[in-house]
Amino acid sequence: MEAAIDRIMMTYDLLLNRTAAASAEAREKVTQYVTTLFEAGETDMHRLTVCGLTYLRELDGSSNPVKAGYTGL
Repeated sequence: MEAAIDRIMMTYDLLLNRTAAASAEAREKVTQYVTTLFEAGETDMHRLTVCGLTYLRELDGSSNPVKAGYTGL
Protein backbone atom coordinates (compact mmCIF):
# COMPACT_ATOMS: atom_id res chain seq x y z
CA MET A 1 0.00 0.00 0.00
CA GLU A 2 2.83 2.43 0.83
CA ALA A 3 4.42 1.76 -2.55
CA ALA A 4 1.16 2.73 -4.27
CA ILE A 5 0.91 5.94 -2.23
CA ASP A 6 4.52 6.86 -3.04
CA ARG A 7 3.87 6.23 -6.72
CA ILE A 8 0.67 8.29 -6.63
CA MET A 9 2.42 11.25 -5.02
CA MET A 10 5.44 11.06 -7.33
CA THR A 11 3.19 11.09 -10.40
CA TYR A 12 0.86 13.76 -9.01
CA ASP A 13 3.78 16.04 -8.15
CA LEU A 14 4.94 15.77 -11.76
CA LEU A 15 1.50 16.89 -12.97
CA LEU A 16 1.18 19.93 -10.73
CA ASN A 17 3.64 22.39 -9.24
CA ARG A 18 2.44 22.75 -5.65
CA THR A 19 3.82 23.87 -2.33
CA ALA A 20 5.15 21.39 0.20
CA ALA A 21 2.13 22.06 2.44
CA ALA A 22 -0.30 21.34 -0.40
CA SER A 23 1.59 18.17 -1.25
CA ALA A 24 1.48 17.02 2.38
CA GLU A 25 -2.26 17.67 2.53
CA ALA A 26 -2.81 15.73 -0.70
CA ARG A 27 -0.73 12.83 0.66
CA GLU A 28 -2.84 12.73 3.81
CA LYS A 29 -6.10 12.67 1.86
CA VAL A 30 -4.95 10.06 -0.64
CA THR A 31 -3.55 7.89 2.17
CA GLN A 32 -6.97 7.81 3.82
CA TYR A 33 -8.63 7.02 0.49
CA VAL A 34 -6.20 4.26 -0.48
CA THR A 35 -6.44 2.78 3.01
CA THR A 36 -10.21 2.57 2.58
CA LEU A 37 -9.81 0.82 -0.76
CA PHE A 38 -7.21 -1.57 0.67
CA GLU A 39 -9.40 -2.45 3.64
CA ALA A 40 -12.28 -3.08 1.24
CA GLY A 41 -10.18 -5.75 -0.46
CA GLU A 42 -8.33 -4.02 -3.30
CA THR A 43 -4.71 -5.22 -3.21
CA ASP A 44 -3.50 -4.58 -6.77
CA MET A 45 -0.91 -1.81 -6.58
CA HIS A 46 -1.62 -0.60 -10.11
CA ARG A 47 -5.35 -0.26 -9.48
CA LEU A 48 -4.72 1.51 -6.17
CA THR A 49 -2.39 3.92 -7.99
CA VAL A 50 -4.91 4.72 -10.73
CA CYS A 51 -7.74 5.13 -8.22
CA GLY A 52 -5.60 7.39 -6.04
CA LEU A 53 -4.59 9.61 -8.95
CA THR A 54 -8.19 9.83 -10.10
CA TYR A 55 -9.25 10.76 -6.58
CA LEU A 56 -6.69 13.58 -6.34
CA ARG A 57 -7.62 14.92 -9.75
CA GLU A 58 -11.29 14.95 -8.72
CA LEU A 59 -10.37 16.85 -5.56
CA ASP A 60 -8.37 19.54 -7.33
CA GLY A 61 -10.85 19.85 -10.20
CA SER A 62 -8.34 19.07 -12.95
CA SER A 63 -10.60 16.37 -14.37
CA ASN A 64 -13.43 18.87 -14.69
CA PRO A 65 -13.21 20.46 -18.16
CA VAL A 66 -14.79 23.74 -17.02
CA LYS A 67 -12.39 24.16 -14.09
CA ALA A 68 -9.49 23.17 -16.36
CA GLY A 69 -10.36 26.11 -18.64
CA TYR A 70 -12.22 24.41 -21.47
CA THR A 71 -14.93 26.72 -22.70
CA GLY A 72 -16.26 24.65 -25.57
CA LEU A 73 -15.27 27.20 -28.18
